[in-house]
Amino acid sequence: MNLRVLYLLTALCLSGLLPGYSQSQPVPDSLSIFSQPIALDTFVIRSSFDVQAFIRRVKADTTFYKAFRSMHLVPYSSVNDIRIYDSRKQEVAAQHSRVRQEIYNNCRTMTFPEVRTTGNYYNRKGEPNYYTTTLFEYLFLTRDTVCNEDDIVAGMMEAKGAGRIENSKYQLKQLIFNPGSKVSGIPFMADRASIFDPDEARKYDFRISGEKYAGSKCYKFRITPKKEYINKVIYNELTTWFRQSDYALLARDYALSYHTLLYDFDVKMQVRTTEKNGKLFPEHINYNGNWHIFSRKRERVIFDVLLTY
Repeated sequence: MNLRVLYLLTALCLSGLLPGYSQSQPVPDSLSIFSQPIALDTFVIRSSFDVQAFIRRVKADTTFYKAFRSMHLVPYSSVNDIRIYDSRKQEVAAQHSRVRQEIYNNCRTMTFPEVRTTGNYYNRKGEPNYYTTTLFEYLFLTRDTVCNEDDIVAGMMEAKGAGRIENSKYQLKQLIFNPGSKVSGIPFMADRASIFDPDEARKYDFRISGEKYAGSKCYKFRITPKKEYINKVIYNELTTWFRQSDYALLARDYALSYHTLLYDFDVKMQVRTTEKNGKLFPEHINYNGNWHIFSRKRERVIFDVLLTY
């Protein structure tokens, strides 16, 4: 079994109604070509909202992925707090760090003004002692100089390189940046991640409402399982705030869980973005994960990343 694949699942990873928006009972969208009815609040109905166009935009969205790629092109500072717990919810290891990324001649480097660790966070070789922390460093940190990156996303969601690591990166991109797409190669999951396909869509409730997030008028798209399928699906919640003016993805909440004889996971993640010079960047990432793979010790990890550009 590819332990990295299962581990990727753990990496995964608000505001009041706009004045005048109605809070009346949502009305199901019965005319949608989409296989399941979608509950619409009265604001959405009055705005002659095109449900089918919205679903197409959700499935094809690349703004979220582009925001993360754009991180590699600009200077920023991050404050990272990572904590590992045992079965009694006692902290057994932790790391607090401050990181600064610098850009020079189309290359990026990182400095580490502060790194404090406790417990067995690192092994004797100076490597992270946990799968979750290993992936965290792989995703967010570099100790080398990296050059000639870009934030072009056309075709990148489908790009799949050779080898286990590249395959794992591809699966991670699908789970985080393209939720609802089919993710192959994860044992016993089949098509359960394909929440827009008819066989899976029937297990969920879909709702679109008008809300305000971070000062912007947004469409809030929320997906939750129907009561009879709560223990039979992967996504316990998938909520996304799309800015109405350009459908940029401003925030997303994930809650995923699944249980088999070989592995189980229960992961919650929140990602918030910010806009600088006309570009979106991730600003706050919060992760709370509990996962276990057969023959491996269970990991309970919480991490919080705050980025400043």
